[in-house]
Amino acid sequence: MKILSCENVSIYYDDVKAIQNITFDVDEGEYVCILGENGSGKSTLIRGILGLEKLESGEIKFLNGTNKNQIGYLPQQTIVQKNFPASVFEVVLSGFLNNKGFKPFYNKKEKELAIQNMKKVEIEDLKNTSYKELSGGQQQRVLLARALCSSKKLLVLDEPITGLDPVITNKMYKLIKDLNKQGMTIIMVSHDIHFAIKNASKIIHIKNKLIFNGTAQEYEKSDIGKTFLGGCNHG
Repeated sequence: MKILSCENVSIYYDDVKAIQNITFDVDEGEYVCILGENGSGKSTLIRGILGLEKLESGEIKFLNGTNKNQIGYLPQQTIVQKNFPASVFEVVLSGFLNNKGFKPFYNKKEKELAIQNMKKVEIEDLKNTSYKELSGGQQQRVLLARALCSSKKLLVLDEPITGLDPVITNKMYKLIKDLNKQGMTIIMVSHDIHFAIKNASKIIHIKNKLIFNGTAQEYEKSDIGKTFLGGCNHG
């Protein structure tokens, strides 16, 4: 069952085509990895899906009860995010803001769900800790719990393990994989081709336009997959 459809999507920056005529679908429960070199338009595509970039042409459609305000989004971290002056619980709760409308306060159900999501990513013991005092790996878990508060169906992750050490990276990967096994649809931008082939159900490879759309197994056997795997020495 499709929950997202991108049809001939193009986005320009100052008359330069960042992405051009990209078409693909995402089915419920899929684990989609978006691959490509730096500057290939991966993050631009994600921002287009989220409604943060204007489409020059094409259409992005949310299907079967999904909309852009109900997407859990884990962006690349910035210095501002790393120094955000709030408690862990406050940051996680803020994931509900997109769906609150004019209601200024969090209700009991939202607070309970925030705690549940903190337990899922194993940070419930950090509830009252200041976010800016956490390690990079802990901060990413907090932002993942926040993203879970925004969505029950679809998580969009933009390089979620950037800057994390290998041990924390593997833990984050496992958390994301477990969420997918529990029914969450995942769209993740990644540089880790080996991880993508091992874990994703679908690979989207772009270089400002779509150059591959298929299963991880098909990608591994494709010319572009072999080329990228051959130039990648990390596991």
